[in-house]
Amino acid sequence: MRAIGMGLTCLAMLAAGGGATCRREAPQPQASQIEKADQARKANKADEMSNEVKKSDEQWRAELTDEQYRVMRQCGTEPAFSGKYWNTKTPGVYLCAACGQELYDSQTKFDSGSGWPSFFAPVDEAHIATRSDTSYGMVRTELVCSRCGAHLGHVFDDGPDPTGQRHCINSAALELKERTE
Repeated sequence: MRAIGMGLTCLAMLAAGGGATCRREAPQPQASQIEKADQARKANKADEMSNEVKKSDEQWRAELTDEQYRVMRQCGTEPAFSGKYWNTKTPGVYLCAACGQELYDSQTKFDSGSGWPSFFAPVDEAHIATRSDTSYGMVRTELVCSRCGAHLGHVFDDGPDPTGQRHCINSAALELKERTE
């Protein structure tokens, strides 16, 4: 019930503004997520640095579709119920569409009623970073790919067990690598 309410709130915001964007301020991730990510980076600093993706705006524009660029590089939001993965049940792993880093497993995907792909946990906490988003006069937690910094979506505390979290992700930021079992 709460997820549906959040979805309607998101729909109303999108209808009023024609698309959400993030107003970024100084990143303020949750302490536990910072600590986990820092520990993972320190444990394997050389590998982490070799995997970091940094490209110019011109390179991102050339490599991404217009929609992917708007969502991932400009913090846009696709309209609810419009993305290719919002209702997908295909088994597999969802990768960052910009850099290919594994983000979410389909086993953690659930129907939140919001119109965006929703997951209760990432494949690896170190693959997701968070930032404070104060757009639309509210404070939310933005989710970004830790490898390339691409905007993915937002996290809310109205998800199912075992985490209680709902990672609300734009389909344009994802690429599904299907599992062949």
